[in-house]
Amino acid sequence: MALRGDRVLVEKDKLVNALNEAINNSKPRKFVETVEMAVNLRNVDLKRPENRIDTIIALPHGLGKPRKVGAFAKGETALKAKEIADIVISPEEIDELAKNKRKAKKIASQMDFFIAEAPLMPEIGKKLGPVLGPRGKIPQPIPPLADPKPFIERLKKSVKIRTRDKPTFHAPIGRRDMDVEKIAENALEILKVVEGKYEPQNIKSIYVKTTMGKAVRVI
Repeated sequence: MALRGDRVLVEKDKLVNALNEAINNSKPRKFVETVEMAVNLRNVDLKRPENRIDTIIALPHGLGKPRKVGAFAKGETALKAKEIADIVISPEEIDELAKNKRKAKKIASQMDFFIAEAPLMPEIGKKLGPVLGPRGKIPQPIPPLADPKPFIERLKKSVKIRTRDKPTFHAPIGRRDMDVEKIAENALEILKVVEGKYEPQNIKSIYVKTTMGKAVRVI
């Protein structure tokens, strides 16, 4: 991954070893556990918005299961989106959802991400912003008449990293039935963003774990 001087934040081999320990020491469950990474920061004033991370990262190997993506679109864009999106919401339905907050909240909780044709963004922000904003689900705008498929395909293997005012944040990096090397490469993709934002001395520790397993320290 990226370097700062002559230092690599985390070696891939170290991540692989920690992941193997976390997965092998976790009992088999009746469901496929997610593998997660926790990053603990220090000496960072996270009350200042400019010190936070709020970004979407496309993982090289996805999460082992596609994320759910909704699309706000009309016409030809909506037709193309229906082939791959989990839900397509027309301009008319934006009004309906604005009046039915319960349904809007349900859809917002079911989807991991949304895209929207750029001209629809002001209306979405005005009518659905109070529902989507606090959940970190404001749509990613795409150009009018653009093919939505590549945008949706990218989001289906992405994660959102959002640090708040706490010095710890978590991110899913795969599932325990995935190849460990691929999980490690997913983790490194996220750590590139972390390293680009903070100095190495701001990283207090990094842990990996399965959903119900014990955390294993990487650094």
